Amino acid sequence: MKCTVRWTGQGMSFLAETESGHLTPMDGAPEGGGRNLAPRPMELLLAGAGGCAAYDVVLILQRGRHRVHACEVSLMADRAERDPKVFTRIEMQFVVRGRALDRDAVLRAVELSHEKYCSATAMLSKTAQITHSVDILDEPAI
Repeated sequence: MKCTVRWTGQGMSFLAETESGHLTPMDGAPEGGGRNLAPRPMELLLAGAGGCAAYDVVLILQRGRHRVHACEVSLMADRAERDPKVFTRIEMQFVVRGRALDRDAVLRAVELSHEKYCSATAMLSKTAQITHSVDILDEPAI
């Protein structure tokens, strides 16, 4: 996997180009020389962990032929006070919506993501305690 990050020449604004050809802007806070025009790099790291875990959960449920309609993950993180300001705690709150979802299957999908499949949370768990909660919302047939 490759990625190129280029400084835009303006403040603390950077543009990342991924191997798949997608562009993602990043910027710093004003107190750090940025202009607050884009997410911070650490925000993107946290978002990537949420995306990785949600991807796993949806894929596992779909492969199990469960009727999942939506999956949302809210993340709250604490960081170390001193450099490097690594994540020290990450709380992941999943909200999974679907038709007649089996609670055990959803919980198992979240556990499998955490324990086996999610590369992002596996890396972050080296410095952060990662916890999760799950809400399952049933969507009746229309």
